[in-house]
Amino acid sequence: MRRILAAFVMMAAAIGTALAAEPVLAAEPAPVLVLSAYAPEVAAIRARVVEPRESRLGGLPVLEGWLGGKSVVVVTTGISMVNAAMNAQRAIDRYAPRLVVFSGIAGGVDPALGIGDVVVAAQWAQYLEASFAREKAGGYAPPPLFSNDLPNFGMIFPHPVGVVLPDGTAETRLWFPVDAEALAVMRRAAAGLALERCTAAAACLDRAPRLVIGGNGVSGQAFVDNAAFRAWVEKSFQASVLDMESAAVAHVARANGVGFIAIRSLSDLAGGGPGENEIMTFLGLAAGNSSRVLEAFLAALP
Repeated sequence: MRRILAAFVMMAAAIGTALAAEPVLAAEPAPVLVLSAYAPEVAAIRARVVEPRESRLGGLPVLEGWLGGKSVVVVTTGISMVNAAMNAQRAIDRYAPRLVVFSGIAGGVDPALGIGDVVVAAQWAQYLEASFAREKAGGYAPPPLFSNDLPNFGMIFPHPVGVVLPDGTAETRLWFPVDAEALAVMRRAAAGLALERCTAAAACLDRAPRLVIGGNGVSGQAFVDNAAFRAWVEKSFQASVLDMESAAVAHVARANGVGFIAIRSLSDLAGGGPGENEIMTFLGLAAGNSSRVLEAFLAALP
């Protein structure tokens, strides 16, 4: 019995030595989480993904694969601040990404920009996080509960929003900065990048689109197609672009301690154009330009 036991001990030791000699495999790199609001935007990204694999996150469509040589998970959030925030959190919980990127279309606010241009803002604010003030003789009386440091648009008085950080501390902020390293990578990726000028139906812009990096973006729960409101947003927030999701995801990313950046291509001018809103004409072109910048960014990402 003693000899059998000794042999067993020697065999176990040999197995342990062999296992110890095996190389330790490197962990899979955390994916980049790419969010987009709805089908045409996602279709433009899908066309560039290598080895695509379909899956689901609850009821959400998910596309996993490689883009720009990086592991990506593409999640369709749905349009609006609530959908974007809710589904960004679900995706962060599920995939533990290294970075969150929102890619899609937007409305142009800066009069110097045109349809097809791509804006990668340095910070985002929620411009409809606001008090709707009581009207009184001679003006409006906003409630004293919130600070009101920005100009109002009629009864609308924008104010900062609270956020709880991963360490439990709370802060109140208007602007949510994008990841500084990601923004630096974007500047490197911009070199020599050309954007599309014509749609598949041969509707062409009167100039070549350009990539603008830096400045301010804003998000809110409204689709804006109003020249006066657009002018107020540009003046009050010095914003280049507005959409319905990016600032919500920036908020969620900060609350989770995850880096964030947004890539937004202008499909329309939010009411600032000379004629009717042109989103249905240039939606595909704008989504394509956003996805083109996304791929270049991921290729440059370390």
